Formats: sequence, C-alpha cells, structure tokens
Amino acid sequence: MTAVAKPSQPKFAPALAALGVLLFAAGLAADLFSAHIQLAAALRWAGLAAFLPIAFRRRSLLAWTFLAMLAGAELGVDAPALATQTHFLGDIFLRLIRMIVAPLIFGGIVTGIAGHNQLRGVGRVALKSIVFFEVATTLGLILGAVAINLSQAGVGITLPTSSQLAPPQVAEGWQHILLNIFPENIAQAVAQNQILQVAIFALLFGTALATLSEQKRAPLVSVLQSLTETMFRLTRIIMVMAPIAAGAALAYTVGSMGLLTLLPLAKLAVTCYATLFVFLLLVLTPILLGFRIPLRRFAAAVGFATTSSEAALPLAMERMEEFGVPRWIVSFVIPTGYSFNLTGSSIYLAMAAIFAAQAAGLHLTLGQQIFLLATLMLTSKGIAGVPRATLVTLLAVAGSFHISAAAVLILLGVDTVMDMGRTAMNVIGNCMAAAVVASWEGELSSPQGPLS
Repeated sequence: MTAVAKPSQPKFAPALAALGVLLFAAGLAADLFSAHIQLAAALRWAGLAAFLPIAFRRRSLLAWTFLAMLAGAELGVDAPALATQTHFLGDIFLRLIRMIVAPLIFGGIVTGIAGHNQLRGVGRVALKSIVFFEVATTLGLILGAVAINLSQAGVGITLPTSSQLAPPQVAEGWQHILLNIFPENIAQAVAQNQILQVAIFALLFGTALATLSEQKRAPLVSVLQSLTETMFRLTRIIMVMAPIAAGAALAYTVGSMGLLTLLPLAKLAVTCYATLFVFLLLVLTPILLGFRIPLRRFAAAVGFATTSSEAALPLAMERMEEFGVPRWIVSFVIPTGYSFNLTGSSIYLAMAAIFAAQAAGLHLTLGQQIFLLATLMLTSKGIAGVPRATLVTLLAVAGSFHISAAAVLILLGVDTVMDMGRTAMNVIGNCMAAAVVASWEGELSSPQGPLS
C-alpha cells in the first residue's frame, strides 16, 4: 500500500504572508496620512485576504493569532465604536487563565516535592534560582534603560492637558514586599491571584506531606497528580480562545485611541523588540552555552507564543519536563520565576518608565535613573504575569519621580503589541532558569540519558 504524503506548506506561503502584511501596513499608512479612504480600505482588505489562506492551511495558534490581530486593527479603523466594545473578549480569556493558575501551581509544587521526596534539594534549588533570577532581571533593567536612552522614543510627545491625573501613592518599601510573600489566608491568595503566596503555601504543604509515611502520603499525592494533569488538559482547551482575545485587544486599542496616537509609540515598539533580541543574543544565549544546554533542542521546547505569561505557565512546565528537567525542579523554579524572573517585563519596565519621563518632558540624571531602576527591581518582584500588569507598577513608581500618570497611560496604545514580546521573553527566561538550575544540579537529562 502506497503511503499518502501529508500536504506540505506551499513554497509561496512566506511570500504571500509578507505580501499580506505589506498590503495591510500600506493601507494603515494611507489612512493615517489622509489618502483616499476607499483605496486605504481596499489595501487593508487585500492584505487580510492574502493572509487568510495561510491561516486556514496552517491551523496553528500563532497564525490565527496574527490574523486575528490584523482583523482587530481593521475593525478599530473601520468601526471604532464597535471595536471599543470588544474588550470584554480579552477579559474573558484572562479570567479563564487566572482560574487555572492557582490549582496548577499548587498541584505541581506539592506533587513535585512530596512525589519525589527531594527536601534537601529544594533548598539548593531555591538559592540557585534566586541568584539566576536577580542576575537576569537586573541585566534586563540595565539594557532596557540603555536602549531607551539611545532611541529617545518618548521625546517630542505632546500630552493632553485634560488628562493629567493625580499621582498615585508611592510603592511600598521592601519590608512590605517581603511580608506580602507569605499568605495569611490561602483562600484570599487564590482569589486575588497572588502567585507567589500560593507557591509558598504549596511549598510548605508539600514539605509537610513529604515528611509523612508513604502509606499516608500516596493517596493525596495521587489525587494532586490527577489534578495537575487535568489542569494541563484544561489549558489546551482555553488556549483555543487566544487569537480572539488578541484581536479584540488590538481592536480596542485602535478604536479607542486612533492610528495617529500610535505613531509616536511605533518607535518605542521597535526599540522594545530590538532590545529583547539583543538581550536574547548577548545575555541568554551565552548563559545557555556556558551551562552546556543544547540551543536547538531548547528552542524547540519553548517554541510557542501567547499573550499572557500566566497562560504560558502550564505549557512551559510541560515542555521543560519533556526537555529533561525533573518535575520537582520544574514545579519550583518556573512558578517562582513568574514573580521573580519576568525578564521581558523587566526590560519593558525600564524602557517604559524612562519613555514616560521623556514624554512628560523630564530629564532624569544618571543618578536618578539608577535609583529608578533600583526601585523597579524591587517593585517588579510582585508583578503578576498578565497583560498590562506592568502598568500598575509604572503608575506606582511614577508618583515618586513626578512623572505624569498621563504619560504612563498612553502606553496602552501599543501595550498589547509589545506584550507579545515581553511574554515570549518571560517564558524563555523562566524555562531557561529551570534548565540552568537542573544543569547546575547535575539533573538535566535527555531521552537518551544525562546530558554530557
């Protein structure tokens, strides 16, 4: 019997995709510069039509997400009133993601500790993880500050005088941040989506469970393992909605603020993605090589994208187990990294804070920028891995540096676009932390055996 070959992607698909993007961008530019309205709309619809067959043929989440973003931008241009009503779709997606994160983290950490009885190893892993987290996020903050100072993306922006808001309260001190790590009510921590508090409770719970005899421990460990596997499956179901949420977010941005508002932010978006690439090339890649982690296999393990770091957490944990990192290390390092090791968010925070200062007409000295980065380094440790959570930190820090809140709020115009890059870097950084710590512990393995 002759085997039936699977349909392959046409060779002209990349060229067709590039043509679609160029046509759509030309349509946006034509509308932005007040060219013929019908011609601009025709170019945009032609771009969508060119990209549509590729999305249908590939049937991948990434292709559908990109198509949904183009459609969302088109909706924001042609029907802004309707586009501003689509924000609830993204909110539904985020609610569904928040719904699964707490039980997944709890089940993963508890089964990781109690199921493998690695109490002594957890202390070493915690110390090595914190060292890696601090080095990576600090380098990210510094690189972000250098990049935005070179590009000067925020210089020349005119803020609306009617939108000057009262500065928020100054962020809490380090004592309050440290205190907030420990939960006083686990139900409240779950309800408020305090990832680190849930992780601390799970760590203590798993430690206590691991001290019980095998006969008493096994039934509860079995139940929690089933819970974790169910959460992984539920994540795959929820992720089907990711393209719709991404398109709705961009439709809301364009519909509510208009294309003209995006012009001064385009330079920031380009700077952001260029900085993320430089960070990946000059910081993360040498670390991987230094710990003898195979680059190609690691890239394949983290080869997925999402618009929320929390949404990627279950998939990241699953992929790193497949990569060869023991579950007890994955279950501790990756969830903890979502509060301590958001490298992409750290890069963006430094850029966005200085961008807002430039937009407000403030000139920060070198000493002030160093103090700003130190403040961000502390306040960013409690960031939830969800879209636009960084804006909360920025608004809190802005008050202590006399930066207008309006200068921070204009970042909403392209926050969704930049969040895609931040999320990818957050996921890569946390997956890399798990691989590095596992290699550091001598526990990293492959299907063929320990890596040498």
